[in-house]
Amino acid sequence: MDTLVRVTDLSRRFGRQLVLSDVNLCLQKGEVLGLLGPNGAGKTTCLRLLSGLLAPTTGRIEIEGMDLARDPIRAKAALGYLPERPPVHPELRVDEYLTYCARLRRTPKREIDEAVFAAKDRCGLSNSGGRLIAKLSKGYRQRLGIAQAILHKPRVLILDEPTEGLDPFQMRELRGLIRELAENCGIILSSHLLPEVQAVCDRVVILHEGRVQLDADLADNQPGNVWRVKLGGQANAERLADLPPVAGAVAIGAEGFQIDLFEEAGSADLARAIVEDGLDLLELVPERSDLERVFFDLIGVEETT
Repeated sequence: MDTLVRVTDLSRRFGRQLVLSDVNLCLQKGEVLGLLGPNGAGKTTCLRLLSGLLAPTTGRIEIEGMDLARDPIRAKAALGYLPERPPVHPELRVDEYLTYCARLRRTPKREIDEAVFAAKDRCGLSNSGGRLIAKLSKGYRQRLGIAQAILHKPRVLILDEPTEGLDPFQMRELRGLIRELAENCGIILSSHLLPEVQAVCDRVVILHEGRVQLDADLADNQPGNVWRVKLGGQANAERLADLPPVAGAVAIGAEGFQIDLFEEAGSADLARAIVEDGLDLLELVPERSDLERVFFDLIGVEETT
C-alpha cells in the first residue's frame, strides 16, 4: 500500500505554549484517517502544518516522499485543503469561484473548463454553476469547498471539521462524498465528534493536549452485537444466557449485565425475551467500543451508561 503522508516527531510552539508535541502518523492511499479530539486538542494546528500553512517548530512532514519544508511547491501540488471556514467569495457564482481557484493552482488555461466540470460533477454541483455563493446552503458551501480542493486531482485531501454546522441529512450526503473521493486518494479529516469519525473513517488518531494518545484501526475497535442491560428482580448471568437470542452473558455490578447476542438477533429480540422471562428491564443500551471508552476517558467525561 502506498504511503502518501508520513509525519515524524512533529511539534509546534506559539511563543512559550507547546500546542503539538511529538506527533507521528501516516496516511495510506485509499484510507480515510480521522483526527479526533476535543476542542483545543491541536487538530486544526496539525492540519495547518500538514497543509503547509504553518511551519513546524520541530519534526518532518513528507508528502509522497517529498519533504514539505524543503520542497514545498511540489509537495503542496499533491495536496487539497478544506479549512474549517472555507474561503469562498459570496459575491461570485460557483463557476466563477472555481475558475478563479483553478487559476490560482496554475491550471493550464485549456484545461480549466474540464477541471471545473469534473470537480462540480464529483461534488454534486453540476446544476449549480450559475448560482451565487451567497445563496448556497451550508451543505452546498461545504461541497463547493471540497470542489475547490479537488480541482487539481490531489493525492492527499485534508478536511478540517467538514461536517461542522450541517444538519443530519447534509452530514450523511457529505459522508458519502468523502467515501467516494477516497477511492482515488488518501483523506485526513478532523472532528470532535466520535460518531462522525466512526461513520466515515478507516482509522483514527486521538489527539489530547497536543499529543497522540491513540492510533487505531476502527475495524479492530467495534463491539459487535453486544448490549448492556440493567435488570430488576432475580436476574443472573446463567438465567440470561439461557434466553433464545443470547450467545453469552456476564454480570457487571449488582444489576448490570453485558450480553452478547447471536448475529441474527437484535435489541428488540433481547427485550422481548427478558420481559417474557419475567424480568424487569430497566435499561438496554449498545455496548461502547474500547475506542469510545478511551476517548471519553481522555477528555474527562464519565460514561452515562
